[in-house]
Amino acid sequence: MIVIAGLVLGATFGAVTAARRGGKRLDILQYAAGYGIAFCLLGVFLTIFIERMAT
Repeated sequence: MIVIAGLVLGATFGAVTAARRGGKRLDILQYAAGYGIAFCLLGVFLTIFIERMAT
């Protein structure tokens, strides 16, 4: 669940960042993908950390 939330949050944050910088549609998509992947990876590590701490 954290991974999916990270993906959505990252994609939204990336798209907003690119739009504020005046990017075109493909720039916005690239930023959304990059930030989405980065936040998704962060969510995976956070999920693993929480799982290890719970056991």
